Amino acid sequence: MITANIASHLPAMAQKQPNTYAVVKQSKKKQSGPSYDVAYTYKQLDELSDQVANGLEAYGISKGTRTVLMVKPGLDFFVLVFALFKLEAILVAVDPGMGIKNLGKCLAEAEPEAFIGIGSAHIARSVLGWASSTIKKVVLAGNNFLLSRFITDLNKIKSLGKQATRKNKQTRAEDVAAILFTSGSTGIPKGAVYTHANFTAQVEALKKLYSIQPGEIDLATFPLFALFAPALGMTSIIPEMDFTKPGSVNPARIIDAVNQYKCTIMFGSPALLNRVGKWAENKTVTLPTLKRVLSAGAPVAPIVLQRYKKLLNNNVQIYTPYGATESLPVSSIGSGEVLKETAKATAEGKGVCVGHLVDGLELKIIKVTDEPIADWSDEYELPIGKIGEICVKGPQVTRSYFNNNKATGLAKMRTDKGFYHRMGDIGYLDWQDRLWFCGRKSQRVVTRTGTLFTICCEGIFNAHPFVFRTALVGVNFDSETIPVLCVEVEAENKRFNKKELVEELLVLGSSFEITKDIKHILFHTGFPVDIRHNAKIGREKLAKWATEELS
Repeated sequence: MITANIASHLPAMAQKQPNTYAVVKQSKKKQSGPSYDVAYTYKQLDELSDQVANGLEAYGISKGTRTVLMVKPGLDFFVLVFALFKLEAILVAVDPGMGIKNLGKCLAEAEPEAFIGIGSAHIARSVLGWASSTIKKVVLAGNNFLLSRFITDLNKIKSLGKQATRKNKQTRAEDVAAILFTSGSTGIPKGAVYTHANFTAQVEALKKLYSIQPGEIDLATFPLFALFAPALGMTSIIPEMDFTKPGSVNPARIIDAVNQYKCTIMFGSPALLNRVGKWAENKTVTLPTLKRVLSAGAPVAPIVLQRYKKLLNNNVQIYTPYGATESLPVSSIGSGEVLKETAKATAEGKGVCVGHLVDGLELKIIKVTDEPIADWSDEYELPIGKIGEICVKGPQVTRSYFNNNKATGLAKMRTDKGFYHRMGDIGYLDWQDRLWFCGRKSQRVVTRTGTLFTICCEGIFNAHPFVFRTALVGVNFDSETIPVLCVEVEAENKRFNKKELVEELLVLGSSFEITKDIKHILFHTGFPVDIRHNAKIGREKLAKWATEELS
C-alpha cells in the first residue's frame, strides 16, 4: 500500500519485482556485456535501507532530524537517501562543487543536526567548522580506516539496525522530506523545502509526461533525478563519471553504459549531450535501446539536438523539460517540434519554446518587478504574447525556503487557494498555450532605450555557424548601461578572422529590432558555467570580465 512517504514506493516495488535490479554501478573496466558485480535488487535495496534506517534511529537520527548527506553517487547514496526518507528525517542536499564559501553559508542556514559523508567531506567539515554549533551526530560512509576509529561508520550503523524490516510510518503528505539547495548560478544558493507531497507529485508528473513503465532502465547522470527511478520502478545505472563535471565526461563511457545495460531512458545535461554528440558525430555508434532522452538545466541548442538525434532511432525524442529546483517539471517539449518549428523562431529572437504545461499546473505571466508581491491580484497578469515573469502554482511547487524569509517573500504570492511561485525567469505564452523562455529576470539588461532579455537576443547571434554560444551582459560605461555580447566560438573554428566575424555578427544583429543597438562584441575562451549541469552561463561573472575588458 502506497502511503504519503515518498520512500513507500520502494517496498511496493520490492514486492512487485523483488529480483529486478534497482541500482547498478557501471564497472570501471570496459565490459562486453552487463556487469552486475556492484548492484542491489529492489529486495536488497529495500531491506538494506530498512536496516540502515533502524541503525540510524538507534544512533539518534530520527523523524525531523535535518541530516546533511555528502556521499558520491553509488549504492550507499541510494541506501542512505531511502533510509532517511523511511526514518522521516529531513535530507539536506547541497552541491559540493558550489564552492567552500557557499557551502559554509548553506550549511549554516540549514542548521543541520546530523552529517553523513565520505572521509573528505568529514575532514572539510571539521577543518572549516561547517555548522559546528548544530551538528550532534556524524556518520562516516565509505572505507576510511583512520577516520572510522573516531567516527561511527556505516558498518556500525548496519550492526545497530540488525532487524531488516521496518513498519511503515503514517507520514503526512505535508511533512518535510528534504531541503534541496539551488545551484546558486544566479545568486546565493537557497534551500527549497520539499514535502513528501512535492516529491510524489513530481514522480506522478514524470511518469505521466514520459510514459515511464516499471522495468525500464535509466542511465542516471544526474544524482537527484536518479532518485526518482526506484519510485518509478526503473533500474538506475550509475555511470563511471565525475558528476560535478557533466560537460567533461568520457563520451565512450556514456555510450558504453547505454549499450551495455540496454538503457531505455537517460537524463543528460545539455553540456553532456553536446560532448557525447560531438564525439560520436563521425563514428558509427548508435544508441538503439533508448526510447527517450531528457535534458534540462539550460536551453538545449538545436545543433546539440540534431547531433544527438543521429545516435537514436528515428522515432525517439529528446525532451527538454523546463523547471527549477523549486518546481519541476513545469512544461516540456520534444526535439521533433523544436527542430521542425520553434528553432526558427529562436533564431529570430523569439526566445526558446519550452512547450506545454504539465497537467495540474497553473501558470501566470506577470509584470516584471524586483519587488516582493505578498498577495496575488489580477492586475499583475499580462495577456498572451506579452513578456513578463513566469509564475506557477501546483502540487510539485515548493512552498518556502528554509530559514530564509526574505527569499521566500520575494518568490511567493499568496492566493485564496495556495500560492504562486515566481520562477525568477522571464517568458510568455503563445496562442497555442506554449510557454517560451526569454532569460533570467536578474540577468536582463536595462538600457536607456529599453530592456533586453538575454535568451531572445542570444538566439539571434547563436545562429551564426562559427558561434558555440553567446552571452548578453550589461556594462556600466559613462554613467549608463550598454549591452555587450560575449562570444564563445565553436572549438573547430578557433582559427577565425576576428574582425570579419565581428562584422558578420553586427550585420546579423542589425537585422532585428531587439539587437540593433548591440555594438560591442568580446570573445571569451570559455564561459563560466554552473556546477550542477555545466550549462547555465555565469553572466554575472562575464559582466565583470566585460567591464574590465572595456575599461
